[in-house]
Amino acid sequence: MTKKQQPPTYGGQALIEGVMFGSKNHTVTAIRRKDDSLDYFYVPKEPKPLPTKLKKIPFIRGIVALVESAGIGSRHLTFANERYDVMPGEEVVEEQESSKLAMVLGVAAVGVLSFLFGKFAFTLVPVFLAQMLDFIAPGKTAQILLESFFKLALLLIYISLISMTPLIKRVFQYHGAEHKVINAYENGLSLTVENVQAQSRLHYRCGSSFLLFTVIVGMFIYFLVPTDPFWLRIVNRILLIPVVLGVSFEVLQFTNSLRNIPVLKYLGYPGLWLQLLTTKEPEDNQVEVAIASFNKLLEIEEQGIENVEILKSTNAKVEDSTVPVN
Repeated sequence: MTKKQQPPTYGGQALIEGVMFGSKNHTVTAIRRKDDSLDYFYVPKEPKPLPTKLKKIPFIRGIVALVESAGIGSRHLTFANERYDVMPGEEVVEEQESSKLAMVLGVAAVGVLSFLFGKFAFTLVPVFLAQMLDFIAPGKTAQILLESFFKLALLLIYISLISMTPLIKRVFQYHGAEHKVINAYENGLSLTVENVQAQSRLHYRCGSSFLLFTVIVGMFIYFLVPTDPFWLRIVNRILLIPVVLGVSFEVLQFTNSLRNIPVLKYLGYPGLWLQLLTTKEPEDNQVEVAIASFNKLLEIEEQGIENVEILKSTNAKVEDSTVPVN
């Protein structure tokens, strides 16, 4: 199959009682409402010259994609959080378009800042923990290995703890449903509940795999820079955050390209193992939501948003007021 014949790549994100799917130009969310109905939310990806150019540059494109997805994803998260447990008709409606725009920009900014803050904490806390044990693990190699161990341990403990809460467990089930739908689509199957449920809940392009690769990639990159004095180690870790993110993104893409090649496919297995924690087997009604979201995205891709009935009820929303909806 030539490059031009390759099907488009779709990504997704699990939400509270819903799933968001995105393509190059569109993002669509479907959520299950309190009355068991489905509600939709649409946000276009508006092309911007600079980010578009940067996303073509290896090692930089990953950082741009992460910031972009954090901003857009936070808007879909807000939609799901505000509506999933509210009966249709009881939603709080924004009174002014200006306040609505401010809210959208604010939510996107909070999403990006939250991502950056989490990455800083996830990077620096293990450094201090490793330094505290310098008396039993001295030297550059021992410190980097210990730092990486703490980073992995913190990641696994955090995911394990939050997965015990009923709400996050359901989000992880929707995460599994998201992967199953993508796998069914990429395997050329019709998107029925039966076909989708038969698919794996794991996927090579998952953000969970990316998180694990940041630990592994970071460990190797840290061997290239000094660890002493301690203040320089802290500075190095901060300055290397975009480098680790950029390289990890390329590793994720690389392992995905090898997933159908014997032996080499195992390079992506560490990320898949982590997904055993971040995904759960979904229920049929959760798969129905994921299928509805993906089908709506495909419909928009094929017909254009102006020709798609995105408003299944008076509750569904289109984030950009300039986009016409039938």
